[in-house]
Amino acid sequence: MFRCVVEDAKQFVGIDSQRVYLFGNSMGGYLAYDGAMFESEYFAAVAVHAMRIADDYEWIVTKARRKTPIAIYIGDHDQFFSQDSVRKTRDLLRKAGFPVHYVELDHHDHNYYARADEINADAWKFMKENRLPQ
Repeated sequence: MFRCVVEDAKQFVGIDSQRVYLFGNSMGGYLAYDGAMFESEYFAAVAVHAMRIADDYEWIVTKARRKTPIAIYIGDHDQFFSQDSVRKTRDLLRKAGFPVHYVELDHHDHNYYARADEINADAWKFMKENRLPQ
């Protein structure tokens, strides 16, 4: 689905195909992990807020043809996902060879919008440093 959206947008605006990024919040983060693995040669980098890779879904990291750079953001008061569970995802990705930018946000819960400006600024900085190889 992600590829279809981007390819459709290319008909209307100029898009640098080597700098297509994916950001997901909460369940959107779960889908962003899918994009990082199943479309690893399409997305230059991925950012995820408030989501982990579930234990029974860890096999997904073996599906990536390229080790997509991934930024992960988690609050220390997230109501749905503990920092430990997201650290486990971070460690899983790093062990599999993925470049990971990991940020724990003090005094932050699951509400992305409360800290969106801060998260977006850091995510854009991270993503702009990455592009697909030639």
